[in-house]
Amino acid sequence: MTLRLGRYAFALALLGATSALASDDLGKQQPDTVIFAMMSGKCSMLKVAGRDFPCRAVAFFQTEEGRAHFTVALDDPGDDSHIITFSGDNGRRPEANLYELPIDRMLLKSKDRPKADGLPVPSIESTAGLCKQVGNFVTLELSSITCTATDKSGKKYELQYLSDGAPMAVRRIKRMRVGNPAVSPYD
Repeated sequence: MTLRLGRYAFALALLGATSALASDDLGKQQPDTVIFAMMSGKCSMLKVAGRDFPCRAVAFFQTEEGRAHFTVALDDPGDDSHIITFSGDNGRRPEANLYELPIDRMLLKSKDRPKADGLPVPSIESTAGLCKQVGNFVTLELSSITCTATDKSGKKYELQYLSDGAPMAVRRIKRMRVGNPAVSPYD
């Protein structure tokens, strides 16, 4: 029951975090979340700037504009607000069981960040990298997620996540706008 409540609280924090991303560096409004998925499993490796961390939860969400995010809540005893997000555009499905997302930025939240609506506003680091999600998206079965990204100063962010076999919990928050559809692993 506690794990379920913790995952629910994480999901709400992530959804609130999308509105906490209310404006980027240029002050323009960010698009709304359209798909949210919680995964069940564990991180076999999570490194943030060379430092190892365990993780509490991993989620995926995508905005109406097509930007996708793999978000990881770190199990950091010194910071219960420590969350990192691998973020990118132009995701693709080269195979039925594979979704690839080029990563162009990391969103970094911690207890020391300014807050909006009570949630930390992330710092945004430009990066180059890639996330790969392996699994059958139609049946909501996930086997793994791997992400790597390096920022301009050479800091590396790495994630290896393995499913425990439980189906993903996927929620469509709202319909996407009319226009070119973004590639989502859940369509």
